[in-house]
Amino acid sequence: MARAATLPVLNGESGLSRYLAEIRKFPMLEPEQEYMLAKRWREHDDRDAAHKLVTSHLRLVAKIAMGYRGYGLPISEVVSEGNVGLMQAVKRFEPEKGFRLATYAMWWIKASIQEYILRSWSLVKMGTTANQKKLFFNLRKAKSRISALEEGDLHPDQVKLIASRLGVTEQDVVDMNRRLGGDASLNAPIRDDGEPGEWQDWLVDQSPSQEAVMAEHEELDHRRAALQGAIGVLNPRERRIFEARRLAEEPMTLEDLAAEFGVSRERVRQIEVRAFEKVQAAVKGAIARQEQATLQPAH
Repeated sequence: MARAATLPVLNGESGLSRYLAEIRKFPMLEPEQEYMLAKRWREHDDRDAAHKLVTSHLRLVAKIAMGYRGYGLPISEVVSEGNVGLMQAVKRFEPEKGFRLATYAMWWIKASIQEYILRSWSLVKMGTTANQKKLFFNLRKAKSRISALEEGDLHPDQVKLIASRLGVTEQDVVDMNRRLGGDASLNAPIRDDGEPGEWQDWLVDQSPSQEAVMAEHEELDHRRAALQGAIGVLNPRERRIFEARRLAEEPMTLEDLAAEFGVSRERVRQIEVRAFEKVQAAVKGAIARQEQATLQPAH
């Protein structure tokens, strides 16, 4: 299997254009080439074949990773996690199923990136109050509703409107908008010297095929079902706290839940953490079982 050390390395935001240029050098594969390389990897453990499968899809990882730039996390880490997902996809890819690797790999790439974001949420300095957490997850949606998606600071009237709608202070909106301001347009020029070229020109033209759209819908359905089933592993108190803190549009405070259950804030926090870990483990197990069932040959 291709190891991360053998792949081009993205060194921070400033090295993005160089990285995109580097991965552009790897050739795209025709369906027949992809099929034969996948067969060589599966049947003969041909690591060179696996490496070619991975490198030919690095642009797909980059394109998907761009969609997760709004969480204030280093793009280099997001891309790196996506590459890990791609390698997992190559490892498990069965060409006889009839799908292209890109269609299959999208699930693994997104899952790997999303898991990284889940792990990192607690490290993002997004504030500790329920309102600040709500702002973290809903700011982009609120901006979209008032057509305020341009880069840079919001206009004062936009700040006031969003603060009012989300029930936070205007300063919270300004601070969070700046913190999450890492989004960049794919139409932005890569270079500043007048040379033609936009970011999107360096990425795979991965227009959603019918298979890709179907696979994405199935992925969402699987995740919803997995989450719903996972919540069933919780006892009533854990479920109440988990739903109130993690799933509610307006999360309850530790203080309110502590009063509801007659325990300390710290005890509520411990139950919340334990419940999240149990749900996360159950979701992973459910998704793994679903994926395994998908990969089983039809009889």
